[in-house]
Amino acid sequence: MTIDQITTLLEPIVDPDLGKPLSELGAIHRVEVDGTAVRVYLELVQPIHWIAKRLEHACTSTITANFPTAEVEIMVRETGLPTSQRSRGIAGVKNLIAIASGKGGVGKSTMAANIAAALAQQGASVGLLDADVYGPSQPTMYGLAGQQMRAERGEDGKIIGHPNESHGVKVASIGFVMERDQAAILRGPMLAGYFSTLVDQIVWGDLDFLLFDLPPGTGDIQLTMTQRIPLTGAVIITTPQEIAVADVRRSIQMFRKVNVDVLGIVENMSYFVPPDAPEKRYHIFGEGGGRSISNEYQVPFLGEVPIEMRIRAGGDSGTPFVLDPESGSQGEAIRQIAASIVAEVRKANERVSDTTVRIEL
Repeated sequence: MTIDQITTLLEPIVDPDLGKPLSELGAIHRVEVDGTAVRVYLELVQPIHWIAKRLEHACTSTITANFPTAEVEIMVRETGLPTSQRSRGIAGVKNLIAIASGKGGVGKSTMAANIAAALAQQGASVGLLDADVYGPSQPTMYGLAGQQMRAERGEDGKIIGHPNESHGVKVASIGFVMERDQAAILRGPMLAGYFSTLVDQIVWGDLDFLLFDLPPGTGDIQLTMTQRIPLTGAVIITTPQEIAVADVRRSIQMFRKVNVDVLGIVENMSYFVPPDAPEKRYHIFGEGGGRSISNEYQVPFLGEVPIEMRIRAGGDSGTPFVLDPESGSQGEAIRQIAASIVAEVRKANERVSDTTVRIEL
């Protein structure tokens, strides 16, 4: 075995998210050969929790298929880390993702809660900022209702907030500083101010993902966020019917005008399968709206989630449905959507990557 032989074997292996061979990505950083021992150093665009094991297996299998006695070790590092200036609170966050919807009632917060939990299930460090000031629901969905956020005064004299944590996800919300039945009566500038306070005064630490559960529409909070936060991209939640899809068009246009990548569209409440007739499928809210708008605007269609009473029950009880060991095919649909979001994040990071900073896992 020689270094050149091993390198030649590895170069055609394709990164399944990015659709490019390791040679084109410059992912083979170094190869070492010492007798039968082979050590390969790969540099993969982050986040790599979903892809590292697959590529490690592909590389190991390729080498041992040609050199059966080889003892292979694969070392993986991350590239595509952010280089833009960040405020103190989000300085350690790698990927900032907006979860948005064109209108209310499409299950945006439910999807945000479950996507965050699905990301954490895979071993990623995840935060969830509930930016829906009028209807903060994440404290309830994560079983944190009634709790307060811990706060302290920093060395500069400013107040620092620390998010609460549940099910492996860090959660911050205006709901932690309001009484349960208190109404948020706020005009536009005050909305933006509340959101800015959440961003500026909460310290998240090191995270792979910070998700922003936005209010519906294209108002003050959305504009404030896109002006102040270097978003990796946005995920838009819709339901199949035309009245919801029409509002998705406005959301896509807004994000494009402020130069934010739309990572894709998730269609919620796509159909209903009766428990006593699993072979049947009823499209209560219409069919194909999410996929059609995806095709119209050339943005990825990330998947569809059926109507499932247990998803609603999980939100009410404080445990995201995707964490239920018996979530079945519906839970798998959400996990696959999370994996698709990660793939799109990696593509976005690969497009803008111009950093040589690397973190060894």
